[in-house]
Amino acid sequence: MSNPAKPWLWAYGGRTSSRTVDMSLTEFLREAVERHGHQTAMSFEGHETTYAQLLEKSGRLAAGLRDSGVRTGDRVALMLPNSPEYVISFFAVVRIGAIVTQVNPIYVGRELEHILNDSGAKTIIVHGEAYPKVGAVRDGTQLERVIVAGQAESLGGSDTAFRRFLEFESDTVPAELNPAEDLAAIQYTGGTTGVSKGAMLTHRNLLCNIEQNVSLMVEDPRVLEGEKSVAVAPFFHIFGTTVVLLTSIRYGMNMLIVPRFEVEQMMDLIKRERPAMLAGVATIFTALHGYPEMESYGLDEILLYVSGGASVPMNLLESFERRTGRPILEGYGLSEGAPVSINTYSRGPVPGSIGVPMPSTDLRVVDEETGTKEMPPEEPGELVVKGPQVMKGYWNMSDETAQTLRDGWLYTGDVARMDEDGYFYIVDRKKDVVIASGYNVYPREVEEVLYRHPEVVEAVAIGVPDEYRGETVKAFVVKGEGSTLAEEELLAHCKENLAAYKVPKLLEFRDALPKSAVGKILKRVLSEEERQGTGAR
Repeated sequence: MSNPAKPWLWAYGGRTSSRTVDMSLTEFLREAVERHGHQTAMSFEGHETTYAQLLEKSGRLAAGLRDSGVRTGDRVALMLPNSPEYVISFFAVVRIGAIVTQVNPIYVGRELEHILNDSGAKTIIVHGEAYPKVGAVRDGTQLERVIVAGQAESLGGSDTAFRRFLEFESDTVPAELNPAEDLAAIQYTGGTTGVSKGAMLTHRNLLCNIEQNVSLMVEDPRVLEGEKSVAVAPFFHIFGTTVVLLTSIRYGMNMLIVPRFEVEQMMDLIKRERPAMLAGVATIFTALHGYPEMESYGLDEILLYVSGGASVPMNLLESFERRTGRPILEGYGLSEGAPVSINTYSRGPVPGSIGVPMPSTDLRVVDEETGTKEMPPEEPGELVVKGPQVMKGYWNMSDETAQTLRDGWLYTGDVARMDEDGYFYIVDRKKDVVIASGYNVYPREVEEVLYRHPEVVEAVAIGVPDEYRGETVKAFVVKGEGSTLAEEELLAHCKENLAAYKVPKLLEFRDALPKSAVGKILKRVLSEEERQGTGAR
């Protein structure tokens, strides 16, 4: 099924979207500077950076990276929270034709080492707070240069402060790129095998998704010109990259950069700055909605609320709109789709539905066995997507790419159905994934860490409902005979090997786990117990 584009989608301000999506990201920034050069591009801790200054600083950093040996096609890891340094680094890396490798700053050694080795990154730009993590894994990677932003207690002999790179003369000759073929970013996503996969996203993938999104969010995108956006969704997450960072640049907005969400500070920011756009995950909207006297902080003046990562409960959607007069627009997507493929923007939310396709996007529900037979309305099957935002493939994973991309279709791994009106509904996850506060957690990865503990005999992880996070991870563990392993010790083991959002929030020791006749652990039995409230907490 296709969703025809609205007539005004393809023409805006005298320029067609085809021109925008066929640019490189460097040309995209230059065009923003031509239109908004003296306006503020980002505000952070009382300091403002104009669009012209952003272009200059990214040019300086690009020159410094080139001088240090970074070349077109190299992977440069960004391990940064939302910050001016992230924005400058992103545009500096793509300016020289290198590839941004996204790294969550809270990743711990095992996770970080895998991404650095898989991508082959020889350069990393890291915040001072996360700098010790890089030092701990450096010898096991190919890293040649470490650039440290923010404060660090001390730097190793060959490592360099970020500010030193801004002392170079600006690089005035960007790399010549093919936006449809050349990579802008590698976005790592979890895998059912426990190994993260790098989704290869081109310049065109990212820019297409901006046009697809904003064209539906507001009838005339020009109302966003020069306004303020709250940049709280993490830039290292594809939702934050596309829906916040690049969309803000596209419309000359001032990004109010928030490195860490704290509800009191967020409410004060909204009241003081009167932003026009706020994009975040469901937990943020839950916190805003539950804040005392939330109506008095100006939430009704925000033009655009966008949620991604996980669905917002229907009762919250209804109550939030009733109290603020503004709907929360939701999108469904995945890293492989840069990220949004389906939305509830144009027709409004329907209980339980993920919405209808984006413009220029085709969707089908196909049989799970062969993936070739299209299912009739109301019949479940695997959801597949085709559109200009779909990734080029997985980095260094030809077999995984061949399984996921077939004849131009992205096989999402989600089981869905389509109703008679063309709305899509997720029925089940073919991929065994837990979505906690908008982050994907793959149980296989959690289980592998649990099994590493010498006193664990069997382990399984599932997602269970959580009022605040949407879902959270619960682990079921069988200990070895005579083991005195305590919950605190096992969770401490998990915290050493997993990012905080992946660590089980619930843990249950059992004498045995339910199994099939052939000895396979039956996760569905455990999930059903939790759903019925019979599982121990």
